[in-house]
Amino acid sequence: MQQKLNLYNTLTRKKEAFEPLHAPFVGMYVCGPTVYGEPHLGHARSAVTFDVLYRYLKYQGYKVRYVRNITDVGHLENDADEGEDKIQKRAKLEHLEPMEVVQHYTNIYHVEMEKLNVLPPDIEPRASGHIIEQIQMTQEILDNGLAYEVNGSVYFNVEAYNKNHNYGKLSGRNIEDLLGNTRTLDGQEEKRSPFDFALWKKASVTHIMRWPSPWSDGFPGWHLECSAMSRKYLGDTFDIHGGGLDLMFPHHECEIAQNQASCNHSDGPRYWVHNNMITVNGQKMGKSLGNFINLSELFSGKHDMLEQAYSPMTIRFFILQAHYRSTLDFSNEALQAARKGYTKLMNGLNVLKKLKYPEEGIAEPDQKLNEDLLKLAEDCYRGMNDDLNTARTIASLFNLLKKINSLYLGQLKIETVSRGTFDTVRNTYQELVLNVLGLEEEETGNRDEMLGMVLAFYKEAKEAKDYDKVDAIRAGLKRQGIVIKDLKTGVDWAYEE
Repeated sequence: MQQKLNLYNTLTRKKEAFEPLHAPFVGMYVCGPTVYGEPHLGHARSAVTFDVLYRYLKYQGYKVRYVRNITDVGHLENDADEGEDKIQKRAKLEHLEPMEVVQHYTNIYHVEMEKLNVLPPDIEPRASGHIIEQIQMTQEILDNGLAYEVNGSVYFNVEAYNKNHNYGKLSGRNIEDLLGNTRTLDGQEEKRSPFDFALWKKASVTHIMRWPSPWSDGFPGWHLECSAMSRKYLGDTFDIHGGGLDLMFPHHECEIAQNQASCNHSDGPRYWVHNNMITVNGQKMGKSLGNFINLSELFSGKHDMLEQAYSPMTIRFFILQAHYRSTLDFSNEALQAARKGYTKLMNGLNVLKKLKYPEEGIAEPDQKLNEDLLKLAEDCYRGMNDDLNTARTIASLFNLLKKINSLYLGQLKIETVSRGTFDTVRNTYQELVLNVLGLEEEETGNRDEMLGMVLAFYKEAKEAKDYDKVDAIRAGLKRQGIVIKDLKTGVDWAYEE
């Protein structure tokens, strides 16, 4: 089962065997949310994708340091270097301190990620907590002659950088051509070129979020935080940097430039991994387009695009049923299909719990059956190792489940399967579903409704003087910590004290 993990590296545009810089240690940095609103389905796709990568690396025995940041300053409205800070704008609207907004939406993000069974990162740094590191990196770039200061703001000099480097190598853009065809952007007269980007911005009189620096009271540029924080926690060069495809340019392109232009003199990460977008009728889902669905709306069903509520595990399965580099188109039909697929995998777990290996051992082993089972189990890992292809892995798990169901129903004789093969099948299915794909069984049904049915059966048994059944129902509920109360007005229940 120890196949080699291959990942598609956006930088080289090909799949590469994953070789950690300092095995068995792995450093992974993923761009987290800008916390000025509730998390939506697009946020979930990135979080689930890199949660599975994190889980699978750990499953393979690596010691992973997973860093996922919180952007709480510097992300301006138009993702460039003008406009109001997104968090500050929300703070003004709600008459709050910016950090109240940050804490509120960070808390919501954590709650929704927990519902999706997304593991927390090992380190979750905030941009506002690393101003010193960002000032230091800005100074390094200035000292290396690849940035300039204008009126208290500091900008990265793309043209100077491009003399010895390739700004655009990650996204595949030819900046020389673009520079010749791009007019100066309104409100960006301070820049020498429209492709230059802010490392530090002088705060206007009305700008709330500001810090002292050698150049002005101001705030760091959006791109700088990830370079500074990844370097602090993972070093000048580390293994994996992940994020959404929409961040590849300019955000991740700028990170590489900052890393090379500072004292790092390296790209930073060795493998760039990008998840694709969620679309609605072929159009990217996003807040700026007004076609996004918050996770809370998905879980409650309260949105015009939804026909019903969908559980967190249904949403997780929906994300995993497509390869992370392919677009994933939202529809109610797709979510309903995901719910069926998720339920099928959960039923498989329940069958495996009931499927017992015969204590007396095996009869004459069926060599072909054993070989088929082991091959199906191995196929489940091929998808994971082929660039984290969860869609292929799920298909392989369904194929393995067919055999598991046949063994459970007696259509295949379990006594002809070796103990080693049986354990391999069981462990493969359970480990991949629960610990790698991160799917877990959700509570179904309404507790009060189910208890009402049990109490109705209890009342019928009591009226029929079937005291054995009465005692059995009482004992069964007592094992669940519930006691039945016979009242003059009828039958009720309470938690056992």
